Amino acid sequence: MKLIRIGIFATVAFAVLSHGGVEPWARGILQCASGLLLVAWALQFYFADEEREIVFPHLLFPMFALTLLVLVQWAFHLTASRFSTRTELLLLLSMVILIFLAAQAFRSLADWRAFAWFTMLLAFFVAGFGILQHLTFNGKLYWFREMRYGGIPFGPFANRNHFAGFAELVLPMSLVPLLLGRVRRDRLVIVGILAVIPLSAILLAASRGGIVSLFAELTFLFLVVLLRRAGGRHLYVGGLVLVAAFATVSWLGVNQILTRFSSLQSLEVTQSKRASMRHGAWKIFLDHPVLGTGLGTLQQVYPPYETLYDGKIVNHAHNDYLEALAETGAIGGLCCTWFLGAVFLGALRHLQDEGNSFANTLRLCGWTGCCGLMVHSLVDFNLHIPSNLLLFLLMSLLASAEISQPTQETKHRVRVRREAAAEPTPA
Repeated sequence: MKLIRIGIFATVAFAVLSHGGVEPWARGILQCASGLLLVAWALQFYFADEEREIVFPHLLFPMFALTLLVLVQWAFHLTASRFSTRTELLLLLSMVILIFLAAQAFRSLADWRAFAWFTMLLAFFVAGFGILQHLTFNGKLYWFREMRYGGIPFGPFANRNHFAGFAELVLPMSLVPLLLGRVRRDRLVIVGILAVIPLSAILLAASRGGIVSLFAELTFLFLVVLLRRAGGRHLYVGGLVLVAAFATVSWLGVNQILTRFSSLQSLEVTQSKRASMRHGAWKIFLDHPVLGTGLGTLQQVYPPYETLYDGKIVNHAHNDYLEALAETGAIGGLCCTWFLGAVFLGALRHLQDEGNSFANTLRLCGWTGCCGLMVHSLVDFNLHIPSNLLLFLLMSLLASAEISQPTQETKHRVRVRREAAAEPTPA
């Protein structure tokens, strides 16, 4: 399954670096990658020497149900735009495939540990690139891509709020083990640096929703530390990380950085406009309460519900929950509730059964990232950004995953193998 894990890592990295995977060409590559990985897994499964078990995690079933609902909308013309619904259906199918493959590829503690290191490194490099681009910004993404529709970018994302959503999902991978004291002493400095840079980048991005969500994550972690009574020097390490992040922001000069984008502030959606969009999305749901208007059709159906016209097209409601209700109705809302229930009930069961294991530390990383993005989804549409949606689903899978622990016999075999490899070869 190593090939599948590498393929998933590459797909996630591509989705993030291709401006969140929002453009049609990026979505096409993402969907092709999911199909190719599924074929590779099927061939590997068929020709495997040993018998393999297919895993169906609980969160896959509400995803199947939502996919079936959208398929019905498209097939029976129960959507305001069959093209838009088909586009979203293809993306949803690719997400189902990738999460199914992740459930097959990530089973053991070693597998998820590799995912944790990949996520930390991705967060570090993307956040570092975002800070560098901020300091040398020339009005273009990657210094050469024109921003046709404007925006206030950060890193590879054309919208700083979507970078904040990305950072909220990946930051807990380094922050949670530090706060709970689950990092080896010889790796404290490395993991601390991998936490400081993304944390500094969230603050520099100056996304209000992102900063509120970050404090929601820190509050959640503080409560976990209190319940576990895991205070002491571990909290000092976490405090040092926060102080280092604030010091980095101060050293870079946040006021000067924000001044660079003063001419772009008019592109931000005002609070009154956001309230108007939420009200309009709710009215759409009331008019289409059962099946909604079709996934991905808010842009087409919203104009008659506009109450605050500013000459701009509304393509998202800046509230993922209301937009889901407007586009998929009460049935889609039940599917989403089922998904969240499967994630959090599964995570809670494992956290109670397995105590203070490192597997539970990883699950807490996933749980914390999901909580942060769910708070941010109240005021934004990060779940409509393919890269952030994929990371949210992977963190949800981690939060509720059955993680197999290595047995004493396996540990002994690994130790013997390492000792044998370390022995000098006789002349």
